[in-house]
Amino acid sequence: MSRRITRTLVAASVVVGLGCASACAGGDDKDKKAGRTSATGQSADGPKDGDGAGAAEDKDKDRAKGSGKDSSVAPDADEPLTRAQLKKAALTTGDVKGYKVEGAGSADLQGASSPAGPAKCQPVADMFLFTTDPVSRTSLSRGVTAKDETDASVTTLALLSYGSGEADDVLAGLRKATGECTAYQYVGYKYSGVKELADPKLGDESVAFRLVASIEGAEVPAAYTVVRDGSTLVAFSSMNMLDADEVEVPAELVEAQLAKLKKTTA
Repeated sequence: MSRRITRTLVAASVVVGLGCASACAGGDDKDKKAGRTSATGQSADGPKDGDGAGAAEDKDKDRAKGSGKDSSVAPDADEPLTRAQLKKAALTTGDVKGYKVEGAGSADLQGASSPAGPAKCQPVADMFLFTTDPVSRTSLSRGVTAKDETDASVTTLALLSYGSGEADDVLAGLRKATGECTAYQYVGYKYSGVKELADPKLGDESVAFRLVASIEGAEVPAAYTVVRDGSTLVAFSSMNMLDADEVEVPAELVEAQLAKLKKTTA
């Protein structure tokens, strides 16, 4: 099987798995999802790219006008970044040589959380959908692939914006879970081989881990790097069906995203 075909299969498997997981999570927990509205008046899912993103940016501008602040000005350290600011800070094609960045489409789901078994694995299970507790105030995700079509990796990045102290809580919970969790079940799917990796020591604090997702009969190894920069989390997941032992989040992508976030919000 060629690497080009395998990368397509990875993407298809992940989209199917994420779609089912989000649908199951949302369907089982509609009331909870409806109640997970942030202090900014935005749902836990956050607006999506397209019409939703445009509407969110308009709301951001309206809030800025009402407060007498320019939405292009960097917020206070304790203020969550707006959707417009996250969009400006996100990597685009051309930012990192050799990679193509696109809207993540079906991977940009962030459905409501459902219980994981065992419960100690909940933060790891939620991060598979870039869902967290507490929920992000707003967020966006992007799909990243190498321009070299023989590279079987599929990477997704997410920028998650939080209120004061919330991002710290999310990362603390994730760090604890990766140290205790080894395998779990989540909305009908099995995940195994959860392993805490060496701290990449990026941003204000960071966590890295690896797992294997069983999705639609396919075993998909995945690596995660999650970095906190102030009240924003930069989360990356990379999946690869060919090089299970070598799957990793490309360091150049993480470094470039952190640098662009810092530059955009400075």
